[in-house]
Amino acid sequence: MTIFHFFNCAILTFGPHAVYYSATPLSEYDTIGTCVKSAVVYLVTALIKLVCLATFLNVSENETFDPYQESLKALIGFIDVAGLYFALTQLTHRNISQNHKFQAVGLGWAFADSVLHKLAPLWLGARGLEFTWDYILQGLEANANLVLSISLAALGSLMWLRKNKPKTLIPIIYTCAGILATMPSITSYLKLGLGWQFPKVVGFELFTSLVMAFISWQLFSACQ
Repeated sequence: MTIFHFFNCAILTFGPHAVYYSATPLSEYDTIGTCVKSAVVYLVTALIKLVCLATFLNVSENETFDPYQESLKALIGFIDVAGLYFALTQLTHRNISQNHKFQAVGLGWAFADSVLHKLAPLWLGARGLEFTWDYILQGLEANANLVLSISLAALGSLMWLRKNKPKTLIPIIYTCAGILATMPSITSYLKLGLGWQFPKVVGFELFTSLVMAFISWQLFSACQ
């Protein structure tokens, strides 16, 4: 029963990434190389962020919301934006369109994030004898992160690759990208500052991911 629960949670966590790849034109254009390269860039970015967090942040024994520490975390979090910029503009890609490029980069980015942050907790916790909803919620959170990562990659594509975009949309694009880049700090404030429970935070992430995906899609369509 515990192994069955583990596999259910693992499929919920990692399955949507495979479904997205196979159900979209990404599989037809064989963009797996771009996904793998962006995943490697994410891992390097995560290592740099880890070093920065260990260097500049103080370790607190009690989990309270510290505005200074969280602001510093948000600034360090923008290293992700730099990594995404590198993945979109500096990596060599096959002859694929801009639409497929940002989707492949976002998909690889989200998959690497899920493996790095979700696989070990699933393997160690979901096989336990006591059933808990936490790992199902983690799977739903990974789905929200998938949508958020692809949305951020779409906005990054508009910012760095699309030259002939309407000037009136530029502030909206940068504002939405800033919101997506600071989502970890926003969720941290909800948990530590407002005392939200994990299910409520996951619900907020799912709702936000759908809203930002719709806005990103509208912006991308307007800039075509």
